[in-house]
Amino acid sequence: MSELVETATETATEGGRAAAEAGARRRLPLVANLAAALFSLGGNAIALVALPIIALTQTGSPLAAGVVGVFATVPLVIGGALGGVLVDRFGYRLSSIVADLASAVTVLAIPILHATVGLPFGAMLALVFLGGLLDPPGDTAKTSMTPDLAKLAHWPIERAAGAQAAVQRTAMMLGAGTAGALVAFLGPMPALVVDAGGFVVSALLVLCFVPRRPGAEEAREPDAADPAPRGGFMEGLRFVASSPLLRAIVLLVTLTNAIDAAGMTVLKPLYATEVLGDPAQLGFMVGCFAAGALTGSVLFGAVGHRFSGRVMFAVCFLIAGTVPYLTMALGAPAPVLLPVLALSGLAAGAINPMISTAMYGLIPDGMRARVFGVTTAGVAATMPLGAFLGGLAAEQAGLVPTLVVCAGLYLVLASSPLYLRAFKGLRAASATAESSEPVPG
Repeated sequence: MSELVETATETATEGGRAAAEAGARRRLPLVANLAAALFSLGGNAIALVALPIIALTQTGSPLAAGVVGVFATVPLVIGGALGGVLVDRFGYRLSSIVADLASAVTVLAIPILHATVGLPFGAMLALVFLGGLLDPPGDTAKTSMTPDLAKLAHWPIERAAGAQAAVQRTAMMLGAGTAGALVAFLGPMPALVVDAGGFVVSALLVLCFVPRRPGAEEAREPDAADPAPRGGFMEGLRFVASSPLLRAIVLLVTLTNAIDAAGMTVLKPLYATEVLGDPAQLGFMVGCFAAGALTGSVLFGAVGHRFSGRVMFAVCFLIAGTVPYLTMALGAPAPVLLPVLALSGLAAGAINPMISTAMYGLIPDGMRARVFGVTTAGVAATMPLGAFLGGLAAEQAGLVPTLVVCAGLYLVLASSPLYLRAFKGLRAASATAESSEPVPG
């Protein structure tokens, strides 16, 4: 009898171990995809710091740094619009790998040219522009794989979306911090070498750990039996236009991104310099917001999705946008402003997961990349204009009146989910995404 009990215990233990190993295997592709996003987005953050410094060092002109910024952001609109079509056609996994490797080549070419034949300013702009075209397809591919990999891991889509947003926030924090340290100790060119290495690691993670087919515990990849996706950018645009909720979300984020672009590139640097009296305070301002946003993303993935809906959506937008601009308009000192920015970041951290969850519930597989590409292009389109108008307004009317106008505009826009009928579908779309998940077993 004791032998039977011992045998049964060993069998149960082995079964538990096998189940645990199977669970780990199911989760590995999702974790690898999130890690790949961390390395690729972290690389983008490094470039965001290093490239303007290279432009300033080589030319001594702040205008040159601004031109580099334009060449880095405008391609996001083009790459988002066209990249989604290519991602849907060639598959998420392959597109992610190719985009990351191509980004590594364009980034690495800058220090190589600088160290060998020289780096003309025009050549740097061309490489920056090309790299900007490659970023959206790679990011879109990783985002589009998330629902399939979440199903494979038996994760609720809200948790996966929260993890995805947390990775995005973490990548920005770590990438910017890494870039600052590398630039300070080694210079901006070595920072770009590290940036290129991050893209290579991202490609290897997807290549080695993300499989090819969802039915066989793999991510979506077309084969000869699958019809090629029909249509292109216009089909994705028509899909967005046909959905009242998607239309409303894209319009809201597009308009608020214009305000945020003005705040990040003009108003916050001016506030740190003119009101707080120390340009270095800008780093603390950005860091407090980023830390709050990371915390907000994690909290949403853990518990916040239970309260997801248009009321929470509107409240998060109000706290994330209206409150910090109003606080700066009142001339708050750093001890007051920094906690306010951390709170606004906490609210902002829940916004992207709510949007992603709703979109996963609305967009059918096979169109994800095109629709995400359209939304990426749309929400980025107004950012250069917002930065220009913010600088013009601050120069002509002054910092405080511009901050007041930004706070007022944010109040009107952020409260729109409370009175626009289109946002009533936010909770239903999230519930659809949740109901598509398999029961954990």
